[in-house]
Amino acid sequence: MGMREDDLRAMIAAAFPDAEVTIRDLAGDNDHYAAHVVSESFRGMTRVAQHKAVYAALGGRMGGELHALQLTTAIPS
Repeated sequence: MGMREDDLRAMIAAAFPDAEVTIRDLAGDNDHYAAHVVSESFRGMTRVAQHKAVYAALGGRMGGELHALQLTTAIPS
């Protein structure tokens, strides 16, 4: 099954239009990714809240189309 890298990037960018999104396929199987998301939208949010916001942007695809996401978030410096 899996999810294309471009689709994953587009879903995150749609939720965070100002974000710098870097995606890396960890296993070459379209199922295990690392994502680094930098967005001003995260300012004032805890790290847990930032991650929840990104997972919410994926619309429930975690555990289905997308098996694993190693996520890091940051605020622009």
